[in-house]
Amino acid sequence: MKKQLFTPIQQEKLSVKIINQIKTLIMKGELKPGDPLPPERELMKLLNVSRPSIREALKSLIGMGLLETTQGNRTVVKSLASGRMIEPFHHLLKDDFNIVFELIEVRKAIEAWNAYYAAKRATSQDILRLEENIESMRIHLEANIVRMEKEDADFHLAISEATHNKVQTHIMFTIYDILKSSIGKYYNDIDHREIYKQHLNVVNAIKKGDSELAREKILEHLDYVESRIKEIVAPETRKTVEI
Repeated sequence: MKKQLFTPIQQEKLSVKIINQIKTLIMKGELKPGDPLPPERELMKLLNVSRPSIREALKSLIGMGLLETTQGNRTVVKSLASGRMIEPFHHLLKDDFNIVFELIEVRKAIEAWNAYYAAKRATSQDILRLEENIESMRIHLEANIVRMEKEDADFHLAISEATHNKVQTHIMFTIYDILKSSIGKYYNDIDHREIYKQHLNVVNAIKKGDSELAREKILEHLDYVESRIKEIVAPETRKTVEI
């Protein structure tokens, strides 16, 4: 019997093509954790497809855990490291605040790696983003604006993105989600001028391409943050023990 050389060509549904395009953008790192997708109407124009196809694709991507819907009803890229990882941490943190310091230890290992490879791999666009972040912090300080949680998170996430390692970026995004909910209330009690100087030192090391110096400066910064949080929470811890 003669061997069949050809196989039938199957036409993909439009929604599958949309899914594959968005998945590819996420896997390439062009869509990063927390990035919002354009609104449905704009996506329809960009992809030249109907609303039902868009909705079917987005629903599937949410089911796969690649996208999620925020409280503001925006569809954003979900961290690939989140979900199962975040919920247990929240429960542990409620029972034992020392988990925060264990998390900071892990963060030191990850961020030392980030700074090291960012100094090796950062593009001119990565450097520009870090410089814009530093400038934003400087402007906030001059205006005596103390709430800079967003600038701080953006700074550390920008370093992870400068490594051009997508797994690291997703892990960092997840860690920041956990830290934001656990130590966010103590952030305003940390000296922001000192934080600004430390961030600037890290950026300068990355700009020079000095990997060892970048690693050293990020660890100095994280040691400072850890020591300040310990000082801030110590009275609360003593109070809990006395009660």
